[in-house]
Amino acid sequence: AYDYVSFTSEDELILNLRRNLELLNNIAFSDLEWETFYKSSIAGERDGILEKTKRIQEDHVQVLKRDNGESKNIYLIDKQNIHNNNLQVINQYEISGTYDNRYDVTILVNGFPLVHVELKRRGVDIREAFNQINRYQRESFWAGSGLFLYVQLFVISNGTFTKYYSNTVRKQHLDELVPGGSKKKSSNTYEFTSWWADAKNQPIYDLMAFGKTFFAKHTLLNILTKYCAFTSDQTLLVMRPYQIVATERILQRVVVSDNNPKFLGTEKAGGYVWHTTGSGKTLTSFKTAQLTSQLPQVDKVLFVVDRKDLDYQTMKEYQRFQDGAANSNTSTSVLKKQLEDNTSRIIITTIQKLSIFIAKNDKHAITKKRVVLIFDECHRSQFGDMNASIRRAFSNYNLFGFTGTPIFAANSSMSGNPQMRTTEQAFGDKLHTYTIVDAIRDKNVLPFRVDYVNTFQMPETLKDKQVSAIDTEKALLAPERVQKIVQYVLEHFDQKTRRNESYNLKDKRVSGFNSVFATASIEAAKKYYSAFKKAQENLPQDQKLKVGIIYSFAPNEEQEGGTLPEEEFETERLDASSREFLDLAIADYNEIYGSNWDTGSDNFQGYYQQLARKLKERDIDLVIVVNMFLTGFDSTTLNTLWVDKNLHQHGLLQAFSRTNRILNSVKTYGNIVCFRDLEKATQDSISLFGNKEAGGIVLLRPYGEYYSEYSEALNELLTQFTQGQMPEGEEAQKTFVNIYNKILRLKNILQSFDDFEGNEGLSQAAFQDYQSTYIEIYNIEKNKRDSDMESIIGDITFEIELVKQVEINVDYILMLVKELQASTGDQNKEIKAKIDRAVLSSYSLRSKKDLIEQFLSRIDNHSDIEASWKKYIEDERQKELDSIIETEQLDPVAAQKYVAQAFNDGELQLAGPALTNMLPSKNMFTQNNEHGRQKANVLSKLQAYFDRFFGL
Repeated sequence: AYDYVSFTSEDELILNLRRNLELLNNIAFSDLEWETFYKSSIAGERDGILEKTKRIQEDHVQVLKRDNGESKNIYLIDKQNIHNNNLQVINQYEISGTYDNRYDVTILVNGFPLVHVELKRRGVDIREAFNQINRYQRESFWAGSGLFLYVQLFVISNGTFTKYYSNTVRKQHLDELVPGGSKKKSSNTYEFTSWWADAKNQPIYDLMAFGKTFFAKHTLLNILTKYCAFTSDQTLLVMRPYQIVATERILQRVVVSDNNPKFLGTEKAGGYVWHTTGSGKTLTSFKTAQLTSQLPQVDKVLFVVDRKDLDYQTMKEYQRFQDGAANSNTSTSVLKKQLEDNTSRIIITTIQKLSIFIAKNDKHAITKKRVVLIFDECHRSQFGDMNASIRRAFSNYNLFGFTGTPIFAANSSMSGNPQMRTTEQAFGDKLHTYTIVDAIRDKNVLPFRVDYVNTFQMPETLKDKQVSAIDTEKALLAPERVQKIVQYVLEHFDQKTRRNESYNLKDKRVSGFNSVFATASIEAAKKYYSAFKKAQENLPQDQKLKVGIIYSFAPNEEQEGGTLPEEEFETERLDASSREFLDLAIADYNEIYGSNWDTGSDNFQGYYQQLARKLKERDIDLVIVVNMFLTGFDSTTLNTLWVDKNLHQHGLLQAFSRTNRILNSVKTYGNIVCFRDLEKATQDSISLFGNKEAGGIVLLRPYGEYYSEYSEALNELLTQFTQGQMPEGEEAQKTFVNIYNKILRLKNILQSFDDFEGNEGLSQAAFQDYQSTYIEIYNIEKNKRDSDMESIIGDITFEIELVKQVEINVDYILMLVKELQASTGDQNKEIKAKIDRAVLSSYSLRSKKDLIEQFLSRIDNHSDIEASWKKYIEDERQKELDSIIETEQLDPVAAQKYVAQAFNDGELQLAGPALTNMLPSKNMFTQNNEHGRQKANVLSKLQAYFDRFFGL
């Protein structure tokens, strides 16, 4: 049902765009009007992907200055009446940039290329289509007027499998490949592409089945106009199918209840959405609130959260999705003003504040208005008196809830109102479901690996007696057991949190992940904090784990159905010794981070927020908690949960799910280490919130299954490729890379199993030889890409993050140099070969190979290796910097200062006065942008220089 058109030049494409915009806006441009409008509002010289994305997503109405002096609004796309937009399809469009490229299929909306489809043959890895699109960006999307930079969505397919993703997934991925470019690690790789699915979450893989649904006019235009969010950090988020279905069903309920006014204020006007933890409920609820607030019949949308910390986090997320979209509030008086302000369409508040407002403002005008209430994480606490009072106060409302772990009859409480015990009773019908099984299958969250560590055998006499839970907890807190657990954590911390492996996090290089330790009570948290402190007191500062602690008053340790009790910021209600202990622990934290927090009400909230930020930035190693951070807290760098508390049902899955957010190829699962027997509770929870067969999907597969795959891949490698030899021809090199990628990915998982040690299947030397070949192929391809040469291998993905995990460091090389110094004859040759092999197999040391070889030629039997190395590197570093300063005519003092700061920070500053101050004076606004070109050239040279010397 699209119009098929064919163009052989950009002029034809532009003429088609003009005709479409004239048709959409019922206007005829004069040639002068079109030329001016095109240059200013469509194809500005400085416009890139982000500017053009913003124009489609936010500034789709542009102003035309007519020849007669009048102004007229010109719609680039009609978002209100989507079928006013004209859809066309072109294929095999040829464009000339750095190379001549021919694009497979492109969808034009009102003449703008907004969707691009890249196709591969069946049997070819779908990633090749992803990487080919990256190549188009380098080679031709920018060519001519850059109209193809308007593409919002990409579809990739090999016929058998089909996925889609947004333009900023591609852009951020490419930024990482540029020397000195952004290293931001969110939504930027193939891992963040999405499957399409039907309303029951069944993935639609086949290209033709995908096309019939995704490319239906109504669906595609809705995705482009309604189901994308261009965030404040300039990332285009395109919603996944389950998010779209949930949003549409809520909007449908709102519209249906208008046609049946008697439904308003009843469960028939509401419902709940069950989307598993980590599946993007905040984006779904934001879009739901945003689209609902645009309905003319709706006066207010209230987004209701249940905890102060969720209020803080949700507010930040809402502001990220759209700056100013949400109005948070700090008091009921502010809430009252916002409810009375007609311009304040979306309000975030807590259930506690809303309840107080209702109690103080009986029969307020807002209670009669058309209000949509959306509850985030609608757990047990919202089933009580506060929920009931809100429902009584409002009369013309729709009530919706989002939850990752609903309350069913099986995990409901036996206390309270029998009519309000389950999520369905409180909110109405289940509108849509997306379970943890769905999310793991779609690779939207990670599976769990659960270890059960038995550190305490309860005496038979205790088991036989009817002792209270408190007595049992006292036994579990015996000093010997606490000490044993702390020792276990310290011994296994590096292995579980992958501290020997590094990756890019935003703009810095970090090692491994971090963790949370969940304890059963405040008393337990205190004992564990003291035990960690004592166990590390004699360690050097740089070898100590940074351990934090946080807790506050909570009325009960555990509630029926497994729901974790809410911990508010109420430190005033803590007993004196618990508050005093927390103040001392916060003082330890202040000493590490140079802060000034305490348990005073305002300061404690500040402490919570900074601690949360430290966890998210991988700037703290372990945080001991009772209930805080176990629900509603998201951190991609958190990969391990140590558990010494009884968890089950809702609370168990919530707590486990803190660890399974997707980050990169290094993080392959969430690690759970249980110091209590939670095996049955784990299986019961997964059965309840997934399905009866979910265990094998949600939990990591057994070691033997992974090792079997790994052995097969190793056998394939050894059979087809000779150690230390370069495969001949691009096809053979491509096969080699694909096999080695598989080995790297499986080895990454296997390394956390104790059984793998000693069973790697290849000697270290053999691994180094094969890895040298792998890196050599990568560098060949990188050089081809930098010099704009075509390559079939350029379409495959190299697992360089996984290669960097097993980096050979300089200390190891210097140790070998010492051995070389004391060796003779054949032994001498053997050690030299060992050094050469180690350097070539290291991604970072390879660029330093000539430095190491020159150093080797200078030493003799009497050299002090460490001192000589230090002096040699200092001299070489200065010599090469002087050469760059002279060649690029940089200010010597400013350049030395800039470089010293870079080595101190661990990264180059890519903007700011420090960079500008060292550059020679040039006019920034010359026609050929000479200043910009030199700045880029200098940055490129300094990045190569920095990479060469950093870490030495």
